[in-house]
Amino acid sequence: MSKHIISTDKAPGAIGPYSQAVEINGFVYTSGQLGLNPETGEFGEGVQEQAKLSLSNVKAILEAAGTSLDHVVKTTVFLKDMNDFAAVNEVYGSFFSEPYPARSAVEVARLPKDGLVEIEVIAVKN
Repeated sequence: MSKHIISTDKAPGAIGPYSQAVEINGFVYTSGQLGLNPETGEFGEGVQEQAKLSLSNVKAILEAAGTSLDHVVKTTVFLKDMNDFAAVNEVYGSFFSEPYPARSAVEVARLPKDGLVEIEVIAVKN
């Protein structure tokens, strides 16, 4: 069993001792992606912009791994406030099409750097 570490400068770098993603046995597992602009390191304005940036970062990481959002089988969405679910869901729906991946969405007490949303995915390698 050999794992391959995925890294790209088209998504924010890790802010701790972890990888942006790991590929193993034909699957790519991304670390949670905050709604940060990879060029500035700043959060997007509001939960919808942060969700868009989070998913754009996930997309960039998957592309660096040689796969895409079309090959995502599972997502996990972490929300600072579950009242933002509908707003994030609207953005989420613009990134994915049928057949949709499985998904969990949970409200958390706090996210790194006080973000509003964080998204991680598992994708099948092309």
